[in-house]
Amino acid sequence: MIRTIKYPSKSGKYQFVSITLDNETLRRYALENKIVLEKHQQIKHKLFFEADDFLNSYFFSLSPYINKIKEATPKSANLKIREAVGLLLQSNPDLKYILFDFSEPYKINLEEFMNQNYMFNVSVEAFAKLTGRSVSSFKRDFAKTFQTTPKNWLREKRLDEAMYRIRQKQERPADFYLDLGFENLSHFYYAFKQKFGSYISYLRSSCFRGKKRQRQSVFNKNVWKKLWLSNGR
Repeated sequence: MIRTIKYPSKSGKYQFVSITLDNETLRRYALENKIVLEKHQQIKHKLFFEADDFLNSYFFSLSPYINKIKEATPKSANLKIREAVGLLLQSNPDLKYILFDFSEPYKINLEEFMNQNYMFNVSVEAFAKLTGRSVSSFKRDFAKTFQTTPKNWLREKRLDEAMYRIRQKQERPADFYLDLGFENLSHFYYAFKQKFGSYISYLRSSCFRGKKRQRQSVFNKNVWKKLWLSNGR
């Protein structure tokens, strides 16, 4: 699972283009280009591809269709999708293990996956599918692994992380509630108060007082050090 953060360029406005690569298109591409994976290969490292002249030119070539200057025919749309696949593989050949793996989903390590992806606001059905399980199998395996339900575990995990960010990192809920999978601030405050019974403002003021005392303590030490040096000791 991934989360994207979109920033507009300094020289222009932000534009978003979404290209869907469905299984049927990818199967046909694999057949035509004789791409065969000998066996399933789990990619544990993160895959990236950098923008280059080819990708930039590709997206520029979509401008007439995006701006509705030109109507895309089924044939031209199919050609542009195939071109996108080719450019992705050219940018990072290891992407073939993701694009052309048509094997049935297999069960992955549930504990590891959930601890890495609990912050995504997706349904239990989506988590089940992503871990290679049916919903009933997912709930059953989840109970064995975490001794609770997915809903309860996700709420507790997100709230514990929220408490850590408030107390240790001095962050405001408004800055991270979306990152932890909460739908809105009201949803976060309600859940937080149910678990901890404390208001965010109280916690933040307590943290601020503690930080202020710490700064004051360092200041006092520096003052005494200067006095000690000025006395020639």
